[in-house]
Amino acid sequence: MTDRIRTAIVPYLLPAAVLALWQAAVSTGFVARTVLPAPSDVFTAFVELAGNGELVHHVWVSLWRAISGFAIGGAVGFGLGLANGLSRRAETATDTTVQMVRNIPHLALIPLVIVWFGIGEQAKLFLVALGVFFPVYANTLHGIRSVDRQLIEMADVYGFTRAEMFRRVVLPGALPSVLVGVRYALGIMWLTLIVAETISASSGLGYMAMQAREFMQLQIVVLAILIYAVLGKLADAVARLLERSTLAWNPAYR
Repeated sequence: MTDRIRTAIVPYLLPAAVLALWQAAVSTGFVARTVLPAPSDVFTAFVELAGNGELVHHVWVSLWRAISGFAIGGAVGFGLGLANGLSRRAETATDTTVQMVRNIPHLALIPLVIVWFGIGEQAKLFLVALGVFFPVYANTLHGIRSVDRQLIEMADVYGFTRAEMFRRVVLPGALPSVLVGVRYALGIMWLTLIVAETISASSGLGYMAMQAREFMQLQIVVLAILIYAVLGKLADAVARLLERSTLAWNPAYR
């Protein structure tokens, strides 16, 4: 077995072992099906819901909310982090306020958000965008502040314009920290979406799980949780791919 194949397979051995133990525990009656359905029950629910199109609809709705909220919150966080990182005046004017708001758990705002936006799409997008905003902002600001001053002085000596300085020195230097913020924000994105969809939604994976709970269809509840895990893993894989493609010049990311 080559190293490449071994590297691709080894990370999935532990989840496969957990699934096997889980199936054995339920099949032998060690764990009651009314407490935790077997993986085979969850797979049967997956086939049934995928067959009638219900699962595709809920996954698509959740994905749309996650991507839209991430795009809004990430763009605002990156823009403000950039502005405050490049301008002391902007940082003095806004950073204290941002840090004060950051210390408020954004999920604690759900009652107010429902009053402001109702249970429509705006409420969920607002919560996801707010959750994503802070890690992207903080890491962008930190990344720009951490750029090696000697590189900036060297670029100054070579006569770089401000645009060249930003494009060739500041942004590449800040990018590792920005991408750490993106990965952290992706986790917050799914966490926020799960909570938002279980409280106020008429579609999406969270809504599907809550409806299944009402009828004690635990296999569907577990299916929704597993799909969230898979989507989270896929989002993280995309972020790592982005790291490798944009930071190929950095030996730490090769």
